[in-house]
Amino acid sequence: MNVIEAPSPNFDPRTVTPSILVLHYTGMRTGEEAIARLRDPEAKVSSHYVVEEDGRIFRLVPEERRAWHAGVSYWRGRRNVNGDSIGIEIVNPGHEFGYRPFPEAQVAAVIALTADIRTRWTIEDRDIVGHSDVAPARKDDPGELFPWKRLAEAGHGLWAEASPAPGQPIGEGETGAAVFALQAGFTRLGYDLPPSGTFDADTATVVRAFQRHWRPERVDGIADGETRARLIALLRMAA
Repeated sequence: MNVIEAPSPNFDPRTVTPSILVLHYTGMRTGEEAIARLRDPEAKVSSHYVVEEDGRIFRLVPEERRAWHAGVSYWRGRRNVNGDSIGIEIVNPGHEFGYRPFPEAQVAAVIALTADIRTRWTIEDRDIVGHSDVAPARKDDPGELFPWKRLAEAGHGLWAEASPAPGQPIGEGETGAAVFALQAGFTRLGYDLPPSGTFDADTATVVRAFQRHWRPERVDGIADGETRARLIALLRMAA
């Protein structure tokens, strides 16, 4: 695997061993523009890698250093996701500039890079996540067009398909034991969603983030039967 060095000054020392892999999209018009920003000391953002649409892989920050890619974030009890993770930026204009499918060469490169990273660090499948998973109130990337299923079929990350769970969809404004159980399930999976029994705006935000990753056919913040069934299946896989 060929990696092009494009050093960024935007990093600092690690204090813990990385155990999370966070995938992003760049959300800028071109890869060149994104790499320039990630290397700009004034921007104070970076990632360990950038994967271009043609499959080229750029290394900006050594894995042994902490890149600044996750921002305010949380996953499975860890609030310093930058310190706990390796970040891959995948070139795509994103929802703001013309979101589009990820090309085959790019997807293959992301899979190869993920496999390579995991030879050096212990990263569980349940800890291969999107930026929208660790920061659902702020981020949508890499989004519902990223082929998470393909990545999981290659041996990296979780994926589940299941028959819809019984019962009516659960949405904003509803309360009760079913909502509490739903929130508890998202918390067990890794999201920052303390169960309250009230389906509030924060719950809808987490449902949308979950759907972008694991139920991309429907991203509306409503916990329909298939969304709930996939959550249950993933929890069983992650147990």
